[in-house]
Amino acid sequence: MKRAEIHSKRALGEYEDAVPKVNAKEDRHFVTALARGLQVLQCFASGEERLGNQELAERCGLPKSTVTRLTYTLTKLGFLHHVAESGRYRLGMATLTLGGTTLSRLDAKEVSRPLMQQLANDTGCLIALGMRDGMSMLYVETCRSDSIVTIRLNIGSRIPLATTAMGRAYLAGAKPGARRGLEERIRTLDLAGWPRIEPGIRQAVSEIDQYGCCSSFGDWRGEVNAIASPLRVGKGMPLMVLSAAGPRSMAPEVFLQDIRPKLLDTVRAIELHFRNPA
Repeated sequence: MKRAEIHSKRALGEYEDAVPKVNAKEDRHFVTALARGLQVLQCFASGEERLGNQELAERCGLPKSTVTRLTYTLTKLGFLHHVAESGRYRLGMATLTLGGTTLSRLDAKEVSRPLMQQLANDTGCLIALGMRDGMSMLYVETCRSDSIVTIRLNIGSRIPLATTAMGRAYLAGAKPGARRGLEERIRTLDLAGWPRIEPGIRQAVSEIDQYGCCSSFGDWRGEVNAIASPLRVGKGMPLMVLSAAGPRSMAPEVFLQDIRPKLLDTVRAIELHFRNPA
């Protein structure tokens, strides 16, 4: 049996085991297009695979033209991410909203966690790895130390894009065209608040340029102080952000003088791993 046929039967078998069998012809409520889209996502069983349309067609037993339309739609919705360098697809950020295990095996998360935990132990902060999802930042990994941290945010938590250190670091690290588009959406969504929001974003851009790190001291929540830095790992992964947050009792001077150098060292260590895995 050909390898492609083995993969196809395996994928179909796993899909059939996971989903109750339905006779679409007998069930007028059954949406075939939705089922096919989910079948495509099911092919990425490990959460790490990069697959092209031809491979997906073979695994799903569907025409390539159908799979091409499905992957296009899933990419537009964020459930798949198109890796331009290879022309293949991997699971996108939107799949995280379907369950907590989607990103469990992504390289960036696996590499980052021990370094994040060390940073949490060294600083007593909540250390978070985040990605943009719509107009929010989504926590995909968090680490805490044994010290008492009053901030109760965990994997899957969403925080604002415009007023948090993590969100501002994303905006400052994004390409200028993308940043302008996001700023316009922020302004449109909160016209009254924009005069207050804009200076924080401008300051973040300046801080990233000068220090590699930006801050939000009580701007989002009065009881939360935080700093953050963009994280670029390449390998077709989107821009990420690493942040360190603590209660208001942790003064801004502590973040800028003591925590910032350690945060930037951790960012460089993660990025270096992906440039030189050895």
